[in-house]
Amino acid sequence: MADLRRLYREIVSLEIELWTGIEERLRTEFDLPLTSFEILQLLRLKPGRRIQDIAEEFSITVGGTSKVVDRLETAGLCERRANPNDRRSSIVELTPAGRKLVDKAMKVFEAELELRIGSVIPEQSVREVTEVLSTLRAAGRSLNAERKAAG
Repeated sequence: MADLRRLYREIVSLEIELWTGIEERLRTEFDLPLTSFEILQLLRLKPGRRIQDIAEEFSITVGGTSKVVDRLETAGLCERRANPNDRRSSIVELTPAGRKLVDKAMKVFEAELELRIGSVIPEQSVREVTEVLSTLRAAGRSLNAERKAAG
């Protein structure tokens, strides 16, 4: 029988250790928390996101997302502008300073991923593990949606 508790512990522990290691480096080199980096990175790759879009992308609350965006906006790294499609929401865009910072931080982020994952397991294993984790996440989201609809 599969030891699902051990698998759970390994996944959670790995996530914590990866997060901590990468965040430590981003904070040291850029004074940038990993949560802020993740949002800046998303805005770089997918400009013009609403707070709701960002929250859904990372499976976090709208309130928590808004607080992080507030801090990034105060730091001059992003700005909100009126949403031309919906007056009730705003669009979040990177500022030039935000683009410059995320571009520099991305190099450090990728180097840390290579060090912690890419140099440890072969490329084929990276693809396989990624696929398995994506499948698990999709199944979990589906289960959550079913429970919400039934409840």
